[in-house]
Amino acid sequence: MSESILELKNASIFQRENLILNDVSVKINKGEFVYLIGKTGSGKSSFMKTLYGDLPLQKGEGHIVGFDLPTLQEKDIPFLRRKLGVVFQDFKLLNDRTVKANLYFVLTATGWKDKVAMDEKIDEVLDKVDMKTKSFKYPYQLSGGEQQRVAIARALLNDPELIIADEPTGNLDPQTSVEVMQVLQEINKNGNTILMATHDYALLLKYPSKTLKCDDNQVFEVVQKTV
Repeated sequence: MSESILELKNASIFQRENLILNDVSVKINKGEFVYLIGKTGSGKSSFMKTLYGDLPLQKGEGHIVGFDLPTLQEKDIPFLRRKLGVVFQDFKLLNDRTVKANLYFVLTATGWKDKVAMDEKIDEVLDKVDMKTKSFKYPYQLSGGEQQRVAIARALLNDPELIIADEPTGNLDPQTSVEVMQVLQEINKNGNTILMATHDYALLLKYPSKTLKCDDNQVFEVVQKTV
């Protein structure tokens, strides 16, 4: 039987008192690559924020990487996020630090102490995204695609059980989007589970995979050819 990384049952997702998504039941198993699609305002971001603890799950059941979402407390959120890798549309890199210093910052913040182990881990994740030779550069010296590769490397630092990518190609041109997608595909082949929100239907056609859709306050799985 497949190991479940994320499962929601009859879950309702709210922004304050506003119901955004109702009666959500989804399951993502270890090793899957899953898209999340839907129009702007359909609830994709609220869905993602619930998974990494930005929004509380007020109704229904939910488990993610071993954490129970309805009973998740403030003090648990940093531990949950260590088991998740989050990739944002706008990269969220610190412009006053080099690529390497950006990654150091995350490792230090998540409790790493051994400098040799930290250096090795940084080399390892930068190698995975083909950015090892750019570790001395500052984010503003990199292209958008290169910045997003660094953001993916950052998401890999703590060997996450699930990578949540929120519109990772949203700020990139089509060619760069494909390059970033190839990096994500390779990471998935190496065993990482990925949930990726996207507007880019060209990528869905090029790299078909399980697809969830937010529409009309619901989340449901769609058959690829009807996307």
